Amino acid sequence: MRDNKLAIILPCYNEEEIINHSIEQLILLLNSMINDNLISKDSKIVFVDDGSKDKTKEIISNHCKNNNHIALIELSRNFGQQYAILAGLNSTDADMYVTMDSDLQDDCNMVIEMVKKYQQGYEIIYGCRKKRETDSFFKKTTAFLFYKFMNLININIRQNHSEFRLMSKTAVNMLKGYREKTIFLRGIVQNLGLKSTDVYYDGRERQAGKTKYSFFSLLELAWCAITSFSIFPLRLITFIGAMTSLLSGFVMIYAIVSYIKHYSIPGWTSMMITTAFFSGIIIMSLGIIGEYLGKVLIEVKDRPLYQIEKSTNL
Repeated sequence: MRDNKLAIILPCYNEEEIINHSIEQLILLLNSMINDNLISKDSKIVFVDDGSKDKTKEIISNHCKNNNHIALIELSRNFGQQYAILAGLNSTDADMYVTMDSDLQDDCNMVIEMVKKYQQGYEIIYGCRKKRETDSFFKKTTAFLFYKFMNLININIRQNHSEFRLMSKTAVNMLKGYREKTIFLRGIVQNLGLKSTDVYYDGRERQAGKTKYSFFSLLELAWCAITSFSIFPLRLITFIGAMTSLLSGFVMIYAIVSYIKHYSIPGWTSMMITTAFFSGIIIMSLGIIGEYLGKVLIEVKDRPLYQIEKSTNL
């Protein structure tokens, strides 16, 4: 299997505090796999700098000068993790592609296990966490709710899997056929339907620096997943509309009966409560519809997903 070229794709953004440590660990891993004849000598570690404002790309560039196994793709600005991964996949020629975060909280040694699974005939190998002991209670809870909700609305994604996976060249070529602009890779890769399996690992604590994923970034990713792979929110509007229409029918019947029997109806309070209730539903419904229309607008514009300013050692 020595002829199989491996490319490890790592998006990075403002990681100057940890990038040297990550490069050292990955070089040790790559050399070990080459010496064991698991991968070819021209295999690469490809960092995709997603518009870092610190010294991340300068540090990686210096390593590129001293080691041909290290490559760097510099994006012109910050496009986001999903698009940085695509830039790496689309710009690199290999037989196997591993994508993972540059902070190495995913156990990079599991790449060896992934390559062995690839040799057994699997096209996609997902890296899934056994436990989330290094995460805060809040992150554990929100992650648990996220996966449960995804399954509830029939979005098929791996439990406790992020972007740590191995894909064959066949899988990557199929991925390139997806032309949408709003990307949720976990859902798209799962949708390819190729022979796949899982490897399980324990998550690691960050050695330095802070995660670049805030709560709002995770919330945005979750919303992207929902609106890219499900029309559940639109159906929910239909359901709410049907329920409120039914409720309105009862209110109308009550109002007519009260009018006929000359009941005294306090007008202002009931009117304000009803108006506020239905106004909230209408505004929420328009907002959800607007989100879907916004995605249609993005697709129609057909702008590039990313812009590469410079690449080294590819």
